Amino acid sequence: MKALIQRVKYADVKVEGKTVGQIDGGLLVFVGVQKGDKEEQADFLSKKICNMRIFEDENGKMNKSLFDVKGQMLVVSQFTLCADTSRGNRPGFENAALPKDAEKLYEYFSKKVCELGIFVQNGVFGADMKVELLNDGPVTIMIEK
Repeated sequence: MKALIQRVKYADVKVEGKTVGQIDGGLLVFVGVQKGDKEEQADFLSKKICNMRIFEDENGKMNKSLFDVKGQMLVVSQFTLCADTSRGNRPGFENAALPKDAEKLYEYFSKKVCELGIFVQNGVFGADMKVELLNDGPVTIMIEK
């Protein structure tokens, strides 16, 4: 399971011109589910991401977590994170989980973040989404388990 984390001032996701998820500030998290991923990966990533100290403290140091800043999370599914670019110029997606399996883990990940006490919004799994954000920093981190 892979997650691309962006610290944002705001983010929203639209499907067919309608806003389906929106946060005022916190983390935009793109989630890619790979073949063989299980709930244990989602458990690990949900805790790790919420506890990552990537928000600035009063001294300008990245020392605060999403909990500390009372941030929100927008979670968007993105199977392209699972791309294999080792051959040729066209990415291969054979590492991506089947949609039914990926959707289940994507939803499980969001549920676990909610259970940790974070306000979560979501995109629509498998939809053509338009994501708008203001990256803060910029801070963008890739994490995998």
